[in-house]
Amino acid sequence: MSTSNPNTLITRFKYQSLLRQDSAGRRIILKGTISGQPALLLVERAAFDIDPAYLNSFPRLVTHVNNLGDNDIYRWYMANSLPDGTLDQPTPPDLKLNLIYPCTEAHVAKYSFQQSRVVVETPEIYAKYVRPYMQRCREEGRLNWVFNIIEGRTEQENVLFRSKETDVKDDYLLLPDLNWDRKTIGGLHLLALVERRDLWSVRDLTRGDVKWLRHLRATLVKTVEGLYEGVEGDMLKFYVHYQPTYYHFHIHIVHVDLDPSATQGVGKAISLDNVISQLDTMSDALTGMADVDLMYTLGEASELWTKIFLPLKVGKLPEVTG
Repeated sequence: MSTSNPNTLITRFKYQSLLRQDSAGRRIILKGTISGQPALLLVERAAFDIDPAYLNSFPRLVTHVNNLGDNDIYRWYMANSLPDGTLDQPTPPDLKLNLIYPCTEAHVAKYSFQQSRVVVETPEIYAKYVRPYMQRCREEGRLNWVFNIIEGRTEQENVLFRSKETDVKDDYLLLPDLNWDRKTIGGLHLLALVERRDLWSVRDLTRGDVKWLRHLRATLVKTVEGLYEGVEGDMLKFYVHYQPTYYHFHIHIVHVDLDPSATQGVGKAISLDNVISQLDTMSDALTGMADVDLMYTLGEASELWTKIFLPLKVGKLPEVTG
């Protein structure tokens, strides 16, 4: 075993190959040598410093801010927190920034830490309380940014694919998820926005939609395979969120190597294939996901918890009714 100063070993590491990169691009494993002996170097980005003095100066420390796109109050960027490199080897961006401006109290609540709760939404609770809540959200203009994309007014540079199906009901747009760096294939995360507006969430799907859903899934597989060389259909997972972030039906498409996160977990994500299978077993074309219990998690600051499920838990009437 080498008795060299441990601090000098890193600078003596001679890179040979990249063995692996995690799907988020935050961890890499390098193969190389030190003094002619084989070595592996595992590199992971350190946690952010949360000292108030550092956080106060953080916006001033960020350099080379490059806007990737914007829509309504949402903007996203790549930027640097490291010293400038040379002209021959410029420092690559190491930060991905999402900006919400101006934000609302609902945004603050969503992104603040909050205790989660498990709830079971019965068909009765959905019809009487949750559906009216969804309608209110849509009427408040919370979907304006989605419609801006669909109608071609904003963010068209981020549209990866816009379908032209024989039946306009089948049309969709394919977009990169805001949390994907658009480079790391193992971290691939896309959103398929359907153009039809009669579907708000998975709750609106019925047995009569099975044929359409299967066609949509098959078309999405073919499209993604065409966009990204080396990606095959059995490398992709399809799921929907319930509750979704916004009430316009959309499908998440992720690479199987993407590290599972809370957004893919039980209580948030529902496999599209499982939804199709469940719908296919229902009794008639009008029966659907509105007729089943759905379990999911909510933060204690969310409106669904404070206005509906917390009152129900303590025996009071929810504030949202049909």
